[in-house]
Amino acid sequence: MKLNYRKFGEGHPLIIAHGLYGSSDNWVSIAKELATNFEVFLIDQRNHGASPHTNSHTYQDLKEDLLEFMDDHHIEKATLLGHSMGGKTVMFFAAEYPERVSNLLVADIAPKNYSEISAGSSQNIDHKNIVSAMLNFKFDNFKSRTEIDQKLSEDIKSKRVRQFLLKNLKRDGEKKFSWKLNIETISKFLPQIMDGMNKNDFIHGKGISGFPVLFMRGANSNYITDDDHNLIRTIFPYAEITTIPKAGHWLHAEQPKLLVKTIEYFVLD
Repeated sequence: MKLNYRKFGEGHPLIIAHGLYGSSDNWVSIAKELATNFEVFLIDQRNHGASPHTNSHTYQDLKEDLLEFMDDHHIEKATLLGHSMGGKTVMFFAAEYPERVSNLLVADIAPKNYSEISAGSSQNIDHKNIVSAMLNFKFDNFKSRTEIDQKLSEDIKSKRVRQFLLKNLKRDGEKKFSWKLNIETISKFLPQIMDGMNKNDFIHGKGISGFPVLFMRGANSNYITDDDHNLIRTIFPYAEITTIPKAGHWLHAEQPKLLVKTIEYFVLD
């Protein structure tokens, strides 16, 4: 699959994979900062942004899309940075193609299966609710983003989440609104998107090594908990784990300058 992308700067290749409901747009300001030291590629993953829509959305798909992208752009080795779903993409890629990775950076996601978390946890409930609200939204008669936001607020209480989702709005030639992302396929494959890596594949010294690995978690997020450290280090034995203060799950939006400094310090020093 030929992914849509943006490119900034020159230097060692750094590829950024966005999260669920996201796109390359979300990372432009970060990419411009990193472009001083890297050739930064922002990709739209399949069914998101301006990349093609398909009827499948698994991590097998996403990692093979990334491989094809690197091959098409003659990138032998790259620093990979992924947030949330994109973090899972780069983790699965690193497990399959470690020789193509120079550094692995994972933003606020663990390699676990999030659908197995207890019903009291926000992650699983939020995603099911968000996908359902987007899938069932009827755009007829809505003339502005404000009206759409007000209607969405009935199902999605968080203003920050709604603002993020509204970046996926587009208009056709008749000025009618629709979603840019392929919410139908995403809805069908949500269990696969929530899936994780199998810890048993990496025990008995089979963990992934050979390149530096950094997990960055938001201090106000519960996507990476202290209990996840064992799983992370089973799969990535030499992984470092750092916490970005005053940030939740969307740490690139909440602490962009600190995130850039953290990336540069880890990769360049």
